[in-house]
Amino acid sequence: MSPQESGPGEPMQERPGVGRDDGGPAPAAGRPPVPPTWEQPWAPPAGQQALPGQEPQPRQQPPTWGYGGQPNNGSPYTGPPNNGFPYTGGSNGAWPSQQPRYSAPPKPGIIPLRPLMFGEILDGSFQAIRRNAKAMLGAGLLAQSLSAILAAVLTGFLATSSGSIETWAETASNAEIASLGIGLMAAFVLLSILSVFISAVLQGAMVVPVARSVLNQPTGFRRMLSLARPRMGALIRLAALLVAAVLGAMVLSFAAIALLFANVRGAGALLAIPLMFAFGVGVLWVAVKLMVAPAAVVIEELGAFAGLRRSWELTRANWWRILGIILTVGILVAVITQVVLIPASMLPTVLAGVVSPHGGSGHEASLAVAVGIFTAVVGALVGAVGYAFQTSVMALLYMDLRMRRDGLDIALLHQLETGADPDGIPGRGVQSGGPHPGYGTAPGAWPYGR
Repeated sequence: MSPQESGPGEPMQERPGVGRDDGGPAPAAGRPPVPPTWEQPWAPPAGQQALPGQEPQPRQQPPTWGYGGQPNNGSPYTGPPNNGFPYTGGSNGAWPSQQPRYSAPPKPGIIPLRPLMFGEILDGSFQAIRRNAKAMLGAGLLAQSLSAILAAVLTGFLATSSGSIETWAETASNAEIASLGIGLMAAFVLLSILSVFISAVLQGAMVVPVARSVLNQPTGFRRMLSLARPRMGALIRLAALLVAAVLGAMVLSFAAIALLFANVRGAGALLAIPLMFAFGVGVLWVAVKLMVAPAAVVIEELGAFAGLRRSWELTRANWWRILGIILTVGILVAVITQVVLIPASMLPTVLAGVVSPHGGSGHEASLAVAVGIFTAVVGALVGAVGYAFQTSVMALLYMDLRMRRDGLDIALLHQLETGADPDGIPGRGVQSGGPHPGYGTAPGAWPYGR
């Protein structure tokens, strides 16, 4: 065995030039190398002489030494980790605690500033309603008021004039009954279109409190209307376009079915079913693609057609995910609504047996009117909550899509740090290209590289 080597259990022999560059003795096994004294001038290793022109120069700005006698890039650690074995998991022997750590994105409001998961969308929607109850529930009541008033009036009319309607139906001709049915159907379609129109406009306005809640900025009903008022014209035009598109699709489908029955006759019924199914699938596909158009019109200050194009662009490569969220939320709202409304619909029978056990047309009619109004009010309240929740989900889906595609979370974080525009709408003024050009558009980049 040479003098520089040592066997197991024997102390390490000193070797010049190892562990220290001044030729001093090497440290024992399991101990870190001792850095040279930087106040002393440089000296050549032992057994060598300085060449001519190499004057001893004092060293300046000594590095921090880690295990193995190597510079540690400023790390204060100088001892050997793991009982003398070099630590190779970090940079130049640094401890794991000195490595960069993951820090969760900030959550100033209802959601964290990063692309969202399904549970965070649901939780953020509930928090948006709770923090902005006046704005969200007030707008929801306005959206449901037309249908509630119509239901109450229809219930009262049928309860008070059921006898006269039966008498008229016995003496009326088929043409009169058909004209009455056509008139009722036309009124129903007109009121449905008007309800959809109002809902589309209010849906765009209700995006404002949800967007402000992302940065923990509460919004009242008046503030919501004042911030959404400049975009009301564009929202009305957008709602008109959507209603016209729905009516046009319905007319085309009915015309196709009528032509099918007129030409094919007996086999028309077999072809009409897949045709209607294809029509429903097409309407669903387009509805999902255009779902966030009201939010784009309000937050990005776009026109009606530009809002439709923007929604089409944002939902690209996310159609199935959005459809799954919409269906889940719709089923959840429908189940909760029925749980509340089924007991309310059973109320007339229960109260009739308690209040008027012996019957009587006058008591039954009055009770039917009162119960009908009560049921309409309860239905409006439940519908307002469900409508507000679904609108909040739509708004958060829009924010999530922009975070994934445009880097909106980075822009919102910058706005949060600077405190800019505390009375405006978060995300307004941020270009669609995001804070970095080409964000999310490279092959394999987020969100397409998942």
